[in-house]
Amino acid sequence: MIRGIHGLLYSSDPDATRSFFRTKLKLPGGDIGGGWWIFDFKEGDLGVHPVEDPADAGGHDVSFYCDDLKAVVKDLLSRDVTCDEIADRGYGYVTHLTVPGGIRVQLYQPKYSKSRKPSGGSAKKAAKKASGKKVAARVAKTTAKKPSNKAAKKPAKKTKARR
Repeated sequence: MIRGIHGLLYSSDPDATRSFFRTKLKLPGGDIGGGWWIFDFKEGDLGVHPVEDPADAGGHDVSFYCDDLKAVVKDLLSRDVTCDEIADRGYGYVTHLTVPGGIRVQLYQPKYSKSRKPSGGSAKKAAKKASGKKVAARVAKTTAKKPSNKAAKKPAKKTKARR
């Protein structure tokens, strides 16, 4: 089952780009070895947009999103991050960041509702809750069957584990 999305940015100065994302944008992540820093997000999504000219198909873009664009831009400006003017693009309020290594990234505040629960989350919770009830029922049955006299209790047979 697919459980996430991995994006790539190609940079002319990858060390500066990674440092910018770590120090200026304060993105979560870690070094997976050899200086390869992977930024790891709790949320993500994927949109598929139409193109007017079929020759334009196959492109891709990376965007970051937030809940309060004005506040985030103010914070980024205090860390010397270059941001474009905020514009209303219909789907949300948008700016672009200039990132070392020749990269521009969109940052936006969506006007549409973003789900904060992974799909199937409520089904998983229901299954876990039901499982918890079954365990509680088994414990109750086992407790009810326990002999009141400890001396009457027989020791369990020891068996070898199968491999």
